[in-house]
Amino acid sequence: MDARQHRAALAALEIIEWVPAAGIPEPALPLIEKGRPVHDQRPAPQTLDQRESSTEELGWEALRARVAACTACELCRGRTQTVFGVGDPRARLVIVGEAPGAEEDRQGEPFVGPAGRLLDEMLRAIGLGREQVYICNILKCRPPNNADPTPAQAAACRPFLARQIALINPQLILAVGRVAAQNLLQVTTPLSRLRGQIHHFATVDPGASLPVWVTYHPAYLLRSPQEKARAWEDLKAVRGLLERPSP
Repeated sequence: MDARQHRAALAALEIIEWVPAAGIPEPALPLIEKGRPVHDQRPAPQTLDQRESSTEELGWEALRARVAACTACELCRGRTQTVFGVGDPRARLVIVGEAPGAEEDRQGEPFVGPAGRLLDEMLRAIGLGREQVYICNILKCRPPNNADPTPAQAAACRPFLARQIALINPQLILAVGRVAAQNLLQVTTPLSRLRGQIHHFATVDPGASLPVWVTYHPAYLLRSPQEKARAWEDLKAVRGLLERPSP
């Protein structure tokens, strides 16, 4: 990334500070493909326990197919396609958002449009490209009218998200926005109190967890640019956590 790209990324955040990141590797594997629509032959709905147990051993392609065929909640009836996730399957940073919007539903990729472009600039500001992280959502289908996920909808998708995170085993998870953070951490704490500290996402291994950092959703920053300085503090914390030696 050259100096011009650095300046453009920081300008999008209205930040003039820049400290080069070090030690963040290029991706080792090709990008995961975008989700593909599946319109027929959907299996009968499963219970949450069945979904959890049936996803634990799935690889990437089998998991993608399971998501595309999911009918566990009513959102399957209104989707154009599922939005599985995109990025480096060996990423050190996983970014978790809330749910697909209309454009994500059309394209099958999370974080496209203005919020996605700002997310790209946020990543560039800490020396990362979109292709070097993995981006996914709490929900794999678009809620109508961009509504917050219901508890039942989030629970239906949670085994898929948990398996994605398990397959990647990242160094850090970044939750963007209140809805993503609360669902990921299974709390009702306001975002203002979740920011500024490390949280933990429990993995399937007993007693094991992955660190989680919480920041604002890019769409919120577009509506509230006065919060970009605080978002930059979060991004610097993320960069510092990524630059820590792996245990």
